[in-house]
Amino acid sequence: MSLTPHELHLLHRGTVRHPAVPPPRGPLTEFLFGWLSRPVTTLPAWPAAPVDLLTDEDAVLALYVCYELHYRGFDGVDENWEWEPSLLGLRRELEAVFLADVRDVAGPTLRTGDVEAALRNLLAAGDGPSLSEYVATDSTIEQLMEFHVHRSAYQLKEADAHSWALPRLSGTAKAALVEIQADEYGQGVEKDMHSELFALCMRELGLDDTYGAYLDVIPAATLATVNLGSFFGLHRRWRGALVGHLAVFEMTSVEPMGRYSMALRRHGYGSWARLFYDTHVVADAHHQTLAARDLAGGLLRAEPELCDDVMFGAQALSALEGRLTRHLLDRWAAGRSSLLAPVAVA
Repeated sequence: MSLTPHELHLLHRGTVRHPAVPPPRGPLTEFLFGWLSRPVTTLPAWPAAPVDLLTDEDAVLALYVCYELHYRGFDGVDENWEWEPSLLGLRRELEAVFLADVRDVAGPTLRTGDVEAALRNLLAAGDGPSLSEYVATDSTIEQLMEFHVHRSAYQLKEADAHSWALPRLSGTAKAALVEIQADEYGQGVEKDMHSELFALCMRELGLDDTYGAYLDVIPAATLATVNLGSFFGLHRRWRGALVGHLAVFEMTSVEPMGRYSMALRRHGYGSWARLFYDTHVVADAHHQTLAARDLAGGLLRAEPELCDDVMFGAQALSALEGRLTRHLLDRWAAGRSSLLAPVAVA
């Protein structure tokens, strides 16, 4: 039996490659990256953290890199930096500002007795511009490429942040999360993992599918959305918010994924490029109910005191994704790249 191009790529991929530390974007990342290149030690006093952890390129990247040490790390960075107390102190200082900024843009937490209905009402109330509609009908090929570069920061590790909730849940909520994550990880088949399907899409577009390949050009507006999931995932205290975060992802997936597949078709790309999106249209039709009813609902039946946290996680993701949408559409409307620098296409 002949192998597909995707299977052949996986067969010959070779050893795991850790991403390179990106270029610094200011005094904080200059300080942080300089120390990460050395043996593990206690950090000296660091530059004062900027007051904006959603748009400041220096601060957002610093927090992203601190989090990435808990994922795959970086080439040339000692793995023991992950739990160095002084580095965790820097991360905690950044997180305090980040949380305050997220609370500000998320707005007052919506209180509810029926979380499934509240989540649906929250999403129905959204009145901002639709990124998926624009990409489906109006995007240029360059903008379609940029969109995938933005999404690579999350999609190439899709599901990983939410997996941190597994040991922190029980009962119905845990079973629902296991079911969702099993689909995300391709039921244990490497080529079917959603992260691998996104990598396939990138290759079909002529983009570099290497994990972390575009970190040097992905702006703060995008990195902040990824930082949100990492923040919720790494803190047991925020397990309710992580559940709300995932619920929104699953409940808003089906229609946009269909539109992104439409965009690829419009630009002449075939079924291999569209497989990531077409797979999500099918899987998330079930996940959207499972996430609201059994994941979020199951958690609140077991721990009703987490209701505000679930809604905060949902509102936070909606707010940050809305800000990212405006960033992309505003830059494109002005005839500018939405990235920090244009990317080369093979």
